[in-house]
Amino acid sequence: MRKHEDQPKEFSEILSSPKITIITAVYNAEKYLDSCISSILNQTYKNFEYIIIDGGSTDSTLSIIKKYQNQLTHWVSEPDKGIYDAWNKGLAKASGDWIAFVGADDQLYPDALYSYVQHIVHHPNQNMLDFVSSRIELVNMDLSLIEVVGETWEWERFRHQMITWHVGTFHSKQLFIKYGFFDTEYKISGDYELLLRAKNQLVTSFIDKITAKMRVGGVSSVNLFKASSETYRAKIKNDAISLVKGNLLMVFDKLRLFIRIYI
Repeated sequence: MRKHEDQPKEFSEILSSPKITIITAVYNAEKYLDSCISSILNQTYKNFEYIIIDGGSTDSTLSIIKKYQNQLTHWVSEPDKGIYDAWNKGLAKASGDWIAFVGADDQLYPDALYSYVQHIVHHPNQNMLDFVSSRIELVNMDLSLIEVVGETWEWERFRHQMITWHVGTFHSKQLFIKYGFFDTEYKISGDYELLLRAKNQLVTSFIDKITAKMRVGGVSSVNLFKASSETYRAKIKNDAISLVKGNLLMVFDKLRLFIRIYI
């Protein structure tokens, strides 16, 4: 636990506040990692632990991590099977009541953790909450704004489309106890697949506030096609859609992407 003697007076409202675990999976992210780490360590809310899982970077990523290692709860650098394998490694080390996943090229606003905690501890169903989401800014690589996204979780919409963004979400540790860790067979849509497991039993809440910036520039066409395939596989696997309908819609979606990218 990291302590801070100069917390604002309003922190007296939440003296028995939950512990947060923040996990960052990283691989060759020397360009943006320092600003990501700084945005987390400079949070106004201090009852958190920070875990970094590196996939065996070959650039200066390790030097950046080592610069902050005394402020990290745990870090490791070793080959992995992708982001969800790295997140699972982080979860295995996590001791927080709530878990957040922040990308190596993303940034949290300084009061992001406090906003979540304040919302959770004042929620009438706080002991039942599985998942809390917020709004985030999608930005280009230079942090220029593209759009603001994130909306209230509703099963009938979520079963058709991912309407939450991982950097703008908090996951209760109970969620992973009930539904398991991430499926490492997925490389892009594993966070969506995990949440689909709960179906309409997922207990959620929404914070109508921007908590983070997420870089989305440079998404390749290959990843767009892979994301489409994985998304429909996840829906079929968790009975959010039938096998026949899912495969049919997958074909239509790939055709839509092809037209958008190449025509």
